[in-house]
Amino acid sequence: MTPVVNRDFEQWLTQINQVCGNFAGNPLADDFVGELETSYAKGLKLSTVTTRGATLFRTSQEIKGGDDAWFYTVFQLSGQAMMEQDARQVVIGAGDISLIDASRPCSLYWEQDSRQISLLLPRTLLEQHFPHQKIGCAERLPSNLPMVQLSHSLLQESMNNTAMSESESEAALQAMVCLLRPVLHQRESTPPRRERQFQKVVTLIDDNIREETLRPEWIAGETGMSVRSLYRMFADKGLVVAQYIRNRRLDFCAEAIRHAGEDEKLAGIGFNWGFTDQSHFSTAFKQRFGLTPGEYRRKSR
Repeated sequence: MTPVVNRDFEQWLTQINQVCGNFAGNPLADDFVGELETSYAKGLKLSTVTTRGATLFRTSQEIKGGDDAWFYTVFQLSGQAMMEQDARQVVIGAGDISLIDASRPCSLYWEQDSRQISLLLPRTLLEQHFPHQKIGCAERLPSNLPMVQLSHSLLQESMNNTAMSESESEAALQAMVCLLRPVLHQRESTPPRRERQFQKVVTLIDDNIREETLRPEWIAGETGMSVRSLYRMFADKGLVVAQYIRNRRLDFCAEAIRHAGEDEKLAGIGFNWGFTDQSHFSTAFKQRFGLTPGEYRRKSR
């Protein structure tokens, strides 16, 4: 059976690739919505993305053929978006900001209505302010922080100022990085003990990803913390424990499908990674990757 192609999505994806760089992607639902508005205010390169029911991702293949000298600085205007990079997964809402490094693989998901502005920040500019440091990506910079609010205001003022000169737009970019710098530094200075505890938890999840007993209560008991503390730890990173576990299982399933033999049953692959119900497995897989397991196998081949 030939998969149905969503022509609206294909047109939107082509626009994304022309303006934002190379991405692959899939519609997540039949009611996909996608619009793209571009703005080049001198040195400010902006894209306003309005969408629902879509996923975009950059693998090494997309990165290899494009320009990676940028960071995507995402200003969420309304709705929600989920982003993944460097084993981090974050959900951002209205007023939040997050960064994505164009030089490394990433994934973006919009299950609900979402509107956001993506500002391209030159890598060289960020590296000037963060020498010899790895810049934290796919982390939520929350809307209640004053510096985040000021960054949103500066972006809107810059977009609406059509008389801005080249030097003024460059100054606006510098000011944007200066505003975000203390927030990003604060994220980098996460207490080591707390971060080690989180890494211990996600390692425990991966080590027991096939087990039916892998639930928040079991994880809390194994790590000596309360269930409430476990939820709070994941919430601080914009994550939900159960959703993280499900997504990790689906990621392992996708990898297994890519390397499976022709005669290996898809239901068996799902079962091996903790999905005991075939219908639930197929539905969850399509929600995450925009394709059923069978469509995913055909596409990967």
